[in-house]
Amino acid sequence: MACRRTLLPSFLCCLIFAAGWALPVRAQAPRPVSFLAQHYDVSASLDGISQLLTATAKIEFRALEVSSTLRVELHPNLEVKEVKNEAGKSLTFERDNANPLYVYVTLPGSIPRESKFSLTFTYAGLLANAENSPVPGIRVAVIDHDAAYLLLPARWFPLTNYPSNRYTATFRLNVPDTWAVAGTGKAPAPQPMAATGAAAGGRLLYTFECKTAAPNGSFVAGNLQLNPKQAEGVNVAVYAPREQSGNAQDFANSVARSMTIFSDMFGGLTDSDMQVIQMPDGTLRDFNGPGVIFLSQRAWNPKAGDKTIAKNVAAQWWGNAVMPASPNDVWISDGLAQYSEALYAEQNAGKEAGLRTIDEFAVGALMYEDAAPIAQAARLAPYSGDYRSVVMNKGAMIFHMVRAQMGDVPFRNLLHDFYEKYNGKTARIEDFETMAAAHVQRSAKGGETPAQLRGFFVQWLNSTGVPEFTLEYVVYRTPKGFRVAGKIKQPLDTFRMPVDLRIDTEGNPEIKTIDVTGTESTFTVETFGRPKPGGIKIDPGNLILKGSSTLRSRAAIARGEELAEQGRYYDAVTQYQKALSIQPNRPLANFRMGEAFFAQKNYQASANSFREALQTVPDPGEKWTEVWSHIYLGKIFDLLGQRERAVNEYSKARQTNDDTASAQQVAEGFLKKPYAEGAITAAAPATGTAPQATPGSDIPAPASGKPTLKRPNNLLDDSNKVVQQNNLVEEDGGGMR
Repeated sequence: MACRRTLLPSFLCCLIFAAGWALPVRAQAPRPVSFLAQHYDVSASLDGISQLLTATAKIEFRALEVSSTLRVELHPNLEVKEVKNEAGKSLTFERDNANPLYVYVTLPGSIPRESKFSLTFTYAGLLANAENSPVPGIRVAVIDHDAAYLLLPARWFPLTNYPSNRYTATFRLNVPDTWAVAGTGKAPAPQPMAATGAAAGGRLLYTFECKTAAPNGSFVAGNLQLNPKQAEGVNVAVYAPREQSGNAQDFANSVARSMTIFSDMFGGLTDSDMQVIQMPDGTLRDFNGPGVIFLSQRAWNPKAGDKTIAKNVAAQWWGNAVMPASPNDVWISDGLAQYSEALYAEQNAGKEAGLRTIDEFAVGALMYEDAAPIAQAARLAPYSGDYRSVVMNKGAMIFHMVRAQMGDVPFRNLLHDFYEKYNGKTARIEDFETMAAAHVQRSAKGGETPAQLRGFFVQWLNSTGVPEFTLEYVVYRTPKGFRVAGKIKQPLDTFRMPVDLRIDTEGNPEIKTIDVTGTESTFTVETFGRPKPGGIKIDPGNLILKGSSTLRSRAAIARGEELAEQGRYYDAVTQYQKALSIQPNRPLANFRMGEAFFAQKNYQASANSFREALQTVPDPGEKWTEVWSHIYLGKIFDLLGQRERAVNEYSKARQTNDDTASAQQVAEGFLKKPYAEGAITAAAPATGTAPQATPGSDIPAPASGKPTLKRPNNLLDDSNKVVQQNNLVEEDGGGMR
């Protein structure tokens, strides 16, 4: 084996360690690649007992520039045993000390530009947990005793320029004969293989052919049953355990509905056949690849997950057909696929449904908005919390703002033309900007000044920070009615955007667009009717991503939910406390804190939090916290042996008549039989007001990357802070009295 390891001087190691301690974890922005993989032939054996992956990958490369050093990305837990060239000669290789995701191979000599060559990598390693995962804290490749999943972000085979490369491939997966395998590509019936040991049991070899160049290479293995379905002319293969396959047709209907809507919006796909595959819990809630959607068991519900399915169907356009040219360009793939979820909701269920989805994006965007500018997305680990907040949620909000600047028809024409031009190709953020500017110019009517998108894109894609508006104004009486004069303030010095101002009066509302520039902008609006007290709203249509106490409180709760889902309950409680410091007595924050304490078996603190949640009347969208607070209190008293008090709480839960997540059924069950520690209680999937169900918990964890914290229709209602509102001043012919 020709392996070379570089040892750093001890003082330099100390400096690196100190820097790593002081700074938050970020993916390092990689240097441009010199070689791209074009075809893979991967043979991998998965051992469920030892949790070991053993693999050989023969890879055909193309040189983008003259170089003698090849860089690939491979899971840090997978140790490269050997790298050979086409002549069978072993080559020198090493892991990057600064970023162990990278493996560098020294080639025999400089490879001319556009030349092609092949290398064979032999490697193996344990895939048992989230240790060294390329997505921090999240298992994206695991081999367990009864199931396995290998998702592309894990880099379980050597990749180049992830997530911006497309390639053809053949994958040969050798698995226990009790497993079925599903994933990207087409596979015939598996071939029986000889057992590797006396106690190993039988084996099966699955061969997947991926003949279309795409980001192929994501698979799930385990107890899966194929359920071929068809809906609206779309073939959908649904893979799930037999006991969870009863809703296979509902999944097919959901996929077909999204496929039809997006085909009308963007243009048709070359291949519309789809697979929906259930994967075990403990990883991403959802993921996608070419022609395939992966949903975790906790998200396995076609009704509650309809929008999630839509997002992953949209990724067939934005991420598979049109790919980002570099890791810094993923806004045009993951951001646009995310925004397509709102387009789907609006088309399928009406404008209000679309706005509620936009509201969720705003919450997700504020979770980690300052982690990096969108145009520097390569600094973020794909699918990490930072990445989902910045690229997906903030990215979706920026597409929403572009739509508001352009208008609905030009924006949809832009998406259609962008897909038509870049289908099967890669695109840069600059390509979208250029096409958007051209569409704005073409759609401008005679005498109308077109929207200036260049400055908008620089402001929102290259910088961090969001505005938080405050308002000062005075109302004057005039001979013809009333005049409102005031200032709009926000903290970003470089900010400039047209912002709508709505003044509700005793007659018809007045709407005026104000060009807000810098930290303070003045305005004057004439109205016929008397302005109502507190009736002046900034950005009433919620067309701009902005901060507010309500949104920042919700973002803190969302961060806590994400941490709780990872089992980091202490850190989750810190976020819930932060939410309460922003918005005191918010029932949802107290409820989630109660859940975290309950998971830690701190039952007194848990009971205190649930009692606090019951002290304040919640918003209609969070009313379900009442019934579930009573249920949790009942469970606490059952665990403490206080059955009479437990029955009292279950009875109060029944009296609410709130059946969110089958709360009534759960309460009735505990009235009949006391709750016992470790019991798994039946819980129906989300009903649109609470998160989706998870096995073993009554209220399931939040949706992927953006917890669904529903609110009433007056979205973002505290983003218009009135700092000063003077009494009415009468004006007579220009003089005040």
